[in-house]
Amino acid sequence: MKKSVLITGAGGLIGSHLRVSMAGKYNLRLVSSDPIPDLETVVGDITDMTGMIAAFKGSESIIHLAASRRVSSSWDAVLRNNIIGTYTVFEAAYHAGVQQVIFASSNHVVGTYETVYAQNIQNSQHVIIDHLVPLRPDSLYGVSKCFGETLGRYYADHRGLRVICLRIGWINRNDAPTGGEIACSMWQSKRDFTQLVEKCLGADHVKFDIFYGVSNNPNCYFDIEHAREVIGYVPLDG
Repeated sequence: MKKSVLITGAGGLIGSHLRVSMAGKYNLRLVSSDPIPDLETVVGDITDMTGMIAAFKGSESIIHLAASRRVSSSWDAVLRNNIIGTYTVFEAAYHAGVQQVIFASSNHVVGTYETVYAQNIQNSQHVIIDHLVPLRPDSLYGVSKCFGETLGRYYADHRGLRVICLRIGWINRNDAPTGGEIACSMWQSKRDFTQLVEKCLGADHVKFDIFYGVSNNPNCYFDIEHAREVIGYVPLDG
């Protein structure tokens, strides 16, 4: 029997890819702030608790992508969409009887380490940032993703949800690494992201964890070994 999976932000770049790549494998339900042409969509506001509870009922897992995604997002946008919206999604998931939330976090929760990384590159040294390092957000956007991760920890420990946070590196429309060395080191292909998400959907043994969403890139400074050991993620691209 196919697992029932709901995607918030299903009209965005990543959501659009997932709904195509996962079609037929899961019973998908799509939530978006705007209608998606030719697809059945729950059009709703992620800050609407009543609406989200209704939308989530019957879903086993939620992939929460909806957010203000720009690093330069204003405080008002971050507060509404990434903090209040994320709280609403977790709380609605709890009330709707959802079993698992996969939260789209970001490399920006540890973005300040990039300065250290750049210095080490110049000194021909290599560092690895894993899921255990202290948070060092580089923006209010990064702060909001830190909030989402700690909120997920709370709901896993005290509300019975299974939660996985994905610190997504860089997924672009061209699906190809471009730019400087640091940018390329955090790139993730769309098919590697799909694999990571599907591994998470099958990880019923994981109560809470954090994995980095990157491909197998040269000089990658985000750890992917932890995801390999825990859920079997083996990136195919780089």
